[in-house]
Amino acid sequence: MDAIAVSDRKMPCVGLGLWKIPDTQVPDLVVEAVRCGYRHLDSAADYGNEEAVGVGIKKVLDAGLCKREDLWVTSKLWNTFHRPEHVRPACEKTLSDLGLDALDLYLVHFPISLKYVDFETRYPPEWLHDPEAENPAMQIDPVPLQDTWRAMEELVEAGLVKQIGVCNYNSGLLNDLQAYARIKPAMLQIESHPQLTQERLIRLAHHYGMAVTAFSPLGSLSYVSLGMAGEDDSLLNAAVVKSAASRHGKTPAQVLLRWGVQRGTAIIPKTSSPSRLAENIALFDFHLSDEEMDGISALNQNRRYNDPAVFCEAAFNTFYPIYD
Repeated sequence: MDAIAVSDRKMPCVGLGLWKIPDTQVPDLVVEAVRCGYRHLDSAADYGNEEAVGVGIKKVLDAGLCKREDLWVTSKLWNTFHRPEHVRPACEKTLSDLGLDALDLYLVHFPISLKYVDFETRYPPEWLHDPEAENPAMQIDPVPLQDTWRAMEELVEAGLVKQIGVCNYNSGLLNDLQAYARIKPAMLQIESHPQLTQERLIRLAHHYGMAVTAFSPLGSLSYVSLGMAGEDDSLLNAAVVKSAASRHGKTPAQVLLRWGVQRGTAIIPKTSSPSRLAENIALFDFHLSDEEMDGISALNQNRRYNDPAVFCEAAFNTFYPIYD
């Protein structure tokens, strides 16, 4: 399976995650990714590199490497733009930076609403309301998620966005969203890997007809440099992963990524290495057995690396859990 259904469209199930990729590397990385076969780019305003992504997309299209309609481009509404009057300007800013007329998918990045920061003041606004304050912290600006969703629906009606969805929602928020959504969410993007399988949440999303994208599909690797995980947390050294890799003549990373797509989710591994780009997409010439799939799933510890209850307090002086 090299694509998943997102409403009435097909999205490549392996995309390039653009979080933490430096501006200077992004344009050439996007070009190389498309040359390797990627047609799915996962971006966000908060990543701070959408202008560079736009440069890369322009290079791709100008070189005739693919057509715009062959690319699936996702972006995300940042926390400071949840008020309805800010949703469209935020989307238009992203479109301008990416050099696009419309997004294939636009997601609410977190169910966290922060006080608005104007583009001219700071962009991307990130988490702290005033980084120069004596005691900088997040500043919550309570906006009902229903109000934000109404404005997201207007983006679809205006032709700026083809599909809308959410990131980092739990099951309660998904149930609530289905009760008020006039245009139903097409996608749930969540952290998921063998240490955090999230089986019930994925099942619920599929019950509602939502596709699921797993970010951080390799687990801890993206978080070691941030001090949010240790070297010994790596799934690459798990015996069940290494043995499956040996049997199939693949790398442990490919086994983990194959587990992700084989269970029916899209995945968006991040890399700035051209050789890893090719490795991360070479997943469709082998199949994990049921025993291998179950063994890898048994690594689950409900271990969440991207947890606002932890990082918001540690980095932004604000305790703000969104998961129980």
